[in-house]
Amino acid sequence: MLGSMKPTLSIVTGASRGLGRAVAEQLLARGHQLISIARRAPEGLASPQLQHWSTDLVDARPVAARLAAFLAEQGPQAYAAANLINNAGVVSQLAPLADLEADDLQQALRVGLEAPTLLTSAFLHATGDWQSVRKVVLVSSGLGRRAMAGSASYCAAKAGLDHLARAVALEEAGRSHGARIVSLAPGVIDTDMQLQLRSADPQRFAERARFVGLHSAGQLDSPQAAAAKLLAYLDRADFGSNPVADVRDA
Repeated sequence: MLGSMKPTLSIVTGASRGLGRAVAEQLLARGHQLISIARRAPEGLASPQLQHWSTDLVDARPVAARLAAFLAEQGPQAYAAANLINNAGVVSQLAPLADLEADDLQQALRVGLEAPTLLTSAFLHATGDWQSVRKVVLVSSGLGRRAMAGSASYCAAKAGLDHLARAVALEEAGRSHGARIVSLAPGVIDTDMQLQLRSADPQRFAERARFVGLHSAGQLDSPQAAAAKLLAYLDRADFGSNPVADVRDA
């Protein structure tokens, strides 16, 4: 960072691999100060601009408290801008809801909906008096907007993110220097989650063939391409004008 220019702070959950890891790499290349929140550090990334907070987002209360304390300690003049990118998510076992164990469902909902809610609350509270631009991305999915049998908990978590963004956008619009928030579908990405979908038991997950077809037809974005699209959307001048969006929106 040159001279007295202030850095941008970005916080990314689920940054150890896949889309989150690619987002982290591209933000570091931009010169951001980066906090990675995941069980493991981002693979292959090392930078003095990177802090990794190792945590399991099944229990997000401690890391939400840590984030609030960290931001309060930095103060409102520390950064030119601040971003929270809630990327972490879990697909429970692919089967009808009636066939799933409670622990599996609880993990998916805690990581996919409870954790981003708690972290967003902590971020907004701790930065409420900051004059700098603050943005929140909730990485959603088309499956939050189109139900799919065999993945009810994932669909519910992503739909919850969409409505969370709508409600928070209304709240922040009433504040001076309010944050901007978008629940953003990142497209279809070639990650471990897609492999899980393609490997599911077709007797319990009827849409398996569709995901096999997407992969065979080369219709999946690489994590790097998807990350570039996500960050391009984050950069848009109209970011937040529609709190529920898709990277493919014009």
